[in-house]
Amino acid sequence: MSAEPRINDRIRVPEVRLVGPSGEQVGIVPLAKALELAQEYDLDLVEVAATARPPVCKLMDYGKFKYESAMKAREARKNQAHTVIKEMKLRPKIDPHDYDTKKGHVVRFLKQGDKVKITIMFRGREQSRPELGYRLLQRLAEDVQDLGFIESNPKQDGRNMIMVLGPHKKKTEAMAEARQAQEARKADAKANPGKSQNAAEAEESDEAAESDEAAVPAEEPAEA
Repeated sequence: MSAEPRINDRIRVPEVRLVGPSGEQVGIVPLAKALELAQEYDLDLVEVAATARPPVCKLMDYGKFKYESAMKAREARKNQAHTVIKEMKLRPKIDPHDYDTKKGHVVRFLKQGDKVKITIMFRGREQSRPELGYRLLQRLAEDVQDLGFIESNPKQDGRNMIMVLGPHKKKTEAMAEARQAQEARKADAKANPGKSQNAAEAEESDEAAESDEAAVPAEEPAEA
């Protein structure tokens, strides 16, 4: 069955409860009279409550109504926040440079309002030293405590140890800030037309590369 309401000649009842174009109650009128009024106003007769007795119909510009409804639905989808869990993998004997790099990814994820699953991977004799992984997870949680909190405490899962960090900032807030920053960059570009096109393209390329790098779980570092 179509979800579209019946309009104009597709309405098949002897009488309707009519609502005017400004929302005023006209009352119960014969269908022929309602259609006549629709023609006078150059509007459509739209059945808005088919199960009522008699059905409720309203005079409106149905094409405009459908367009506005579609735009509202599109905006709602655009602002909809989806919970995303990113993943970052580390080794218990990770070197300082790799640690700083992966911590940077975690910082970006939390700033975006996403949760982060941190996995410590043990190999061989490392499995007998779970305290190494626990200390590393606690260190990371302390380093990013301004942006996130421990949502799931470290726990052993086979050869891995897992912890989940949750962001202090809600996803909707992060999305709103990202849109504001984008609008600010556009305004700055208009205010400073002297900025070279090459520089702008290089800046966009850097941002895209950084985004792609952060979106992919980090590779396992070399054995320390």
